[in-house]
Amino acid sequence: MTSSALDKVFRPRSIAVVGASRRRDTIGYQIVDNLLTHGFTGVVYPVNPGASAVHSIPAYPSVTDIPGPVDLAVVVVPKERVLSVIEECGAKGVGAAVIISAGFKEVGPEGARRERDVLEAARRHDIRLVGPNCMGVLSTEEGMSMNATFAPSMPTRGPLSFMSQSGALGVTILDYAAELGIGIHHFASVGNKADISGNDLLQYWAADEGTRVILMYLENFGDPRRFTHLARHVTREKPIVMVKSGRTASGARAASSHTGALAAVDVATDALLAQCGVLRADSVQELFDIAMALEELPIPAGNRVAIVTNAGGPGIMIADACESAGLEIVELSQETQTRLRAVFPAEASVRNPVDMIASATSESYRIALEEVLADPSVDAAIAAFVPPLGVLQVDVAGCIVEAYRGQGRAKPILAVLMGRQGFAEGRAELHEAGVPAYTFPESAARALAAMVRYRRWLQRPAEEPTIFPVDADRVSEILDGAEDQGRTQLGESEALDIFAAYGLPVVKHHRVTSLEEALAAGREIGLPVVLKAVAEGVVHKTEFGAVRLDLRTEGELEAAYREIEVNVTAAGAILHGMLVQEYVTGGREVILGMFTEPTLGPTLMFGLGGIYVEALKDVVFRLAPVTHGDVTDMVSEIRGSALLEGIRGEAPVDRDALVEAIQRISQLVLDHPRISEMDINPLLALPRGVLAVDGRIAIRHTHTG
Repeated sequence: MTSSALDKVFRPRSIAVVGASRRRDTIGYQIVDNLLTHGFTGVVYPVNPGASAVHSIPAYPSVTDIPGPVDLAVVVVPKERVLSVIEECGAKGVGAAVIISAGFKEVGPEGARRERDVLEAARRHDIRLVGPNCMGVLSTEEGMSMNATFAPSMPTRGPLSFMSQSGALGVTILDYAAELGIGIHHFASVGNKADISGNDLLQYWAADEGTRVILMYLENFGDPRRFTHLARHVTREKPIVMVKSGRTASGARAASSHTGALAAVDVATDALLAQCGVLRADSVQELFDIAMALEELPIPAGNRVAIVTNAGGPGIMIADACESAGLEIVELSQETQTRLRAVFPAEASVRNPVDMIASATSESYRIALEEVLADPSVDAAIAAFVPPLGVLQVDVAGCIVEAYRGQGRAKPILAVLMGRQGFAEGRAELHEAGVPAYTFPESAARALAAMVRYRRWLQRPAEEPTIFPVDADRVSEILDGAEDQGRTQLGESEALDIFAAYGLPVVKHHRVTSLEEALAAGREIGLPVVLKAVAEGVVHKTEFGAVRLDLRTEGELEAAYREIEVNVTAAGAILHGMLVQEYVTGGREVILGMFTEPTLGPTLMFGLGGIYVEALKDVVFRLAPVTHGDVTDMVSEIRGSALLEGIRGEAPVDRDALVEAIQRISQLVLDHPRISEMDINPLLALPRGVLAVDGRIAIRHTHTG
């Protein structure tokens, strides 16, 4: 989409309000009123066939009766009339339309049909649509000042562009932004996203010089693959902060694999955003906490934080919040501590947090902040103030600003003003200088931690997924065979063959259907071996007594064979044979899996494996395709990552081989979308290489007829 396509939305020279009203309690009146009150510099054309004027401006019976050109139409008419209005806009040559009217796909099939008809007409006339079922658009650009919404407030000018999928929440967002003094550049409520979507806005704002930070409230992804592609590139230039609702679901998804059972409802979204460098906020409040920090502050070079306070309690609270968020409360250098000790009383603490005690003046903040920011071991500072008698918030704010400017705005400072008296004045002074002010310690810590996460994303090299040479035809052959037989579950030997076709080392194995074949396989592979049942209805073999390990003699192999036959039969399962495998020891058991998230696609899982995987739940997720950096993060993020380094004299595992194995599985599930779920558990991570020991694959049928 070209930039001019959305210029008609955010930079119109003329706006027709179709459905403009003289009644103050209507949306049609409020939109005209907002355009005029907030100084829209273009021409406003009210359209109302029953009025000669609206808000003292001449009104027109229809869009086609307007004498001058129209860039943007804001449509506030009953749902049944929207289609005819779009047809009139097409005849007039209108470039874009914002459909406020509701009653479309959000109300059911009839509304969806109505929406399709409107979209078809818009495309036929080359009209770009925002909505329907939205609250409008807004721009504070110099020379524009357009409030084409029914929100009661107009935010100040600033570098943040905001997209909301919820109209009702959009009103709250604009009110909150105005209250906090947060500057908005563009705002769009996209509603049903019939045409213009969040992806379109990302692309537009990425190229928009007035947009420094992109904020999004999203309820669903229309095209998650396109979002991933766009966001990976946009976040290299501008931060994106998102609230994505829908973290829970009313029902649990039935799944036969470990991976499906471990996959929470929202892990795929978390994985997608992490891979794109998007900062996810859990609430609108947290979104604005992060936005305030990103609006003006420099991105910190690292995660080392100094805390300056005039009370011990807030210092401890901030330190706890910072460490919980992954920030480091760094030890100040002896030189810094010596200089602070020379200024503050003996009762003060000059380590970190720096507690200047209640006798601290506003000037004390300037001195302490200048000292800690000059310390090479400090990347950022948080200044907390609890008002004692005789010291004003606004004076402390002024000294914080002096310290920030004094070090050339090189390192970020975040302020926590914990008293209500004088808070508004102090926050206003700080905000004017580009220093965010928070009421609670946790807000500042979360915001700074988000900035550090963004720094780490920027430091990661931009890369594309690796493509490996593989035997895709062999995998298609195995999948076709299973599908022709009407099976949705592959046998373990088939799964291992598929892994081998994509370059994963797999354990030596033979599928057998008799004791004689099992004994012959044991001799060929070499004792000791493992014996497993191949049985319908047996998923977790240990629970059914359907697996035996470390069989060192043919006698032990024969006894195990007969015992497994009895166990499987007693369990009511259907035995189709046995699998004889090489017995491998050593290494670290990990799990590598995949499930298909309905809207986002193949989702990979990695974690510590073995029989306790569902109890420990030490796993992380990413969406396919994954890059080398994505997988490196996966391996590092599990809680048990240190176990892969080797403990008590153990050799570390081959991380390079592990990273490559995950990348190969990513390629496998993208090449073969029939694969719906998968486990490799365990995948043995060895000092040299990896080895797939057990595998499970579920498929969906694609053949017809």
